[in-house]
Amino acid sequence: MARRSAPGRLQTAPRLPSLSRGLVLALALALALIPAALIPAAHALDAAEMFDNPAEEARARAIGRKLRCLVCQNESIFDSNAGLARDLRVLVRERMAAGDSDAEVLAYIHDRYGDYVLLKPPLSARTYALWAAPVLFLLLGALGAYGYRRRQARAPAAPALSDDDRRKAQRILKGKT
Repeated sequence: MARRSAPGRLQTAPRLPSLSRGLVLALALALALIPAALIPAAHALDAAEMFDNPAEEARARAIGRKLRCLVCQNESIFDSNAGLARDLRVLVRERMAAGDSDAEVLAYIHDRYGDYVLLKPPLSARTYALWAAPVLFLLLGALGAYGYRRRQARAPAAPALSDDDRRKAQRILKGKT
């Protein structure tokens, strides 16, 4: 964009350096993509997978929210788009259609995939380490912090400055040598 500064003379507006233009472009792109990241994974389910009865569908979702997607590892099978999660959703509905209770559906899937398929695995001899790990890490961190504080308390204090050293430091700080 041009502007007139003096009669008959055009002066161009200052241009951003190329690095700044790149940053502005990257920021604009990131801001444009934020809404897409905030949209929930509503497309994870196909209409063909769903029960016609809303009560049965709610029951299937409640069961599915207890099951981990084995591909995504930190999402339930109803929050994941992975093919294996879809297969597990179909399996949940098949078992429900066969007349299984919620506990029977979970037991059926647990028997085939093990404790890892459950988002909240049961406390058993095989899962003690899984349940104890957060407490152990917290205790190790507390012990480390305690040891660090003890070493800091035992460290000798810095010697006090003598009057001569203090005068030298003040001269240096004031710019006098």
